Amino acid sequence: MGFVESKTKNIKITDHKIDLTLFKADKGWWPRLTSKPTKPAWLKIDFDKWQSEDDLIDEETRDIREDYPDIYQQLQKDELGFTKEDFKKVYLTFYNLFMYIAFMYISTVMCIRYVKDGSDFFPHVYDTIGPVICFAQLMQCLEILHPVFGYVKGGIVMPWLQIQGRLFVLLVNLDQERRIQVMPVTFYLFLTWSAIEIIRYPYYMSQLYKKENKILTWVRYTAWIVLYPIGFSCESIILFRNLIFMEQSGRWSMSMPNAFNFTFHYATFLRLYLLLGVIPAMYFLMKHMHKARQQKLGSRSGKLKRT
Repeated sequence: MGFVESKTKNIKITDHKIDLTLFKADKGWWPRLTSKPTKPAWLKIDFDKWQSEDDLIDEETRDIREDYPDIYQQLQKDELGFTKEDFKKVYLTFYNLFMYIAFMYISTVMCIRYVKDGSDFFPHVYDTIGPVICFAQLMQCLEILHPVFGYVKGGIVMPWLQIQGRLFVLLVNLDQERRIQVMPVTFYLFLTWSAIEIIRYPYYMSQLYKKENKILTWVRYTAWIVLYPIGFSCESIILFRNLIFMEQSGRWSMSMPNAFNFTFHYATFLRLYLLLGVIPAMYFLMKHMHKARQQKLGSRSGKLKRT
């Protein structure tokens, strides 16, 4: 039994009850409210304000279907004659598996061709796997919608930042400029993107089925430290080189006079995008991953230290 502040208390008298608020002398959890185990008949607890240690440990609402999955599945099978799978779970399984296979195919083809041809393969990278990686990146637009429809937790800001940034580099700049497609930076960019995704999607599938893999979790929240800066550097190089080409050709720029009475200089837009778009996006994504790494790996190390 703990102690209360004798001088600090609030008493409120109404027609049918007396509200007495006591303040603890020291912070901490009490084993019980009274000195004796037996609760007085006049004492009633306001369960709307009640809080225990278990509330802090288990913050999420408990679901009986998750606590007793075998019993729930057996009841479902007895009633329906078969086990009904959750559509959301099935969809996310096939989506993550498909994306993993797509990026594994891209990385495998690139590695085989590089081992076979060496640096001579660089000018042919985009012709070989460009359409496949364009399709895979377009498919990733679904990941912006997944949080909207409640298929996954989290917001749409981080997926949107990453996906729109990649699509802008890939479809608007790289796909439209043959001189960049044949550069070695294209090979390194595609290989980096693929390495990120063939780690990410298996991790998502393991989380979907609540199969924790310590090695996979560590790789997922550690590999980005190397891969993200390489990816951002490759994207920035492509945008900068395209800026030079656009400055020379004047393509996608609009000068006065014209029917819209509007001036647009694409090279200037790329300069602003590099300064105000790429750098802040890199900062937010790296900060987001650093925070996620602390939550996933930092808490574990903290528990190990306490034990």
